[in-house]
Amino acid sequence: MKRCSWVDLRSERYIAYHDHRWGKPEHDDRQLFEMLILESFQAGLSWLTILNKQEAFEAAFDGFDPAVVAAYSQEKVESLMANPGIVRNRRKILAAIGNARVFLQIQQEFGSFDRYLWGFTQGQTLVNATGVIPTHSELSDRISRDLKARGMTFVGTTIVYSYLQAVGVVNDHDPECDFR
Repeated sequence: MKRCSWVDLRSERYIAYHDHRWGKPEHDDRQLFEMLILESFQAGLSWLTILNKQEAFEAAFDGFDPAVVAAYSQEKVESLMANPGIVRNRRKILAAIGNARVFLQIQQEFGSFDRYLWGFTQGQTLVNATGVIPTHSELSDRISRDLKARGMTFVGTTIVYSYLQAVGVVNDHDPECDFR
C-alpha cells in the first residue's frame, strides 16, 4: 500500500491516523471541534506528539464538547496546566476555551460549524493538483481572517490550512498515495 511520504511508517498510530482520519471529509461538529483544538495545540510541535497525547486530550477536554469547554473556569485551567498527559501551554489552553465560545456562536449563526466551514467550498473537497503541499492557501487565509475577526486565536493561516487538510476540506494526499 502506498501512503503519503510524510507518514512515519514506524508508527502504527501515525499510519492509522493517515489511513482512517486524515483527509477524510468530516461533517460532525464534535469531531471538527476536536481537530481544531488539536491543530492549535500542535503549533510548534510534531503531529506525532499530539497523536500520542490524543486520548489524554480527549479526557482532559471532556470529550471535546464545545459547550463544556466554553464554560471552563480558572480552576479548570489550573487543572489542565497540571495535567502531564497534554501539552501544558497556558496560552493554548485559554485559546481552546475562547475558541469553544466562538465555535458555539458560529453554530448558532449557521446552524452548525460544519455548515460554516464547508460553506467556504460549497461543500466540495478541493483537490491539490500540484502534489506540492503548501503551508497555506487563499482559502486558509480567508478562513483564518474570518475566525480571527470572530474572536478565535491560534488560528493562523498555517494552522487553518493543516486543519483543512485534516478534516478533508482539502485533499493533499500525495499523487501516488492510495488514499488520494
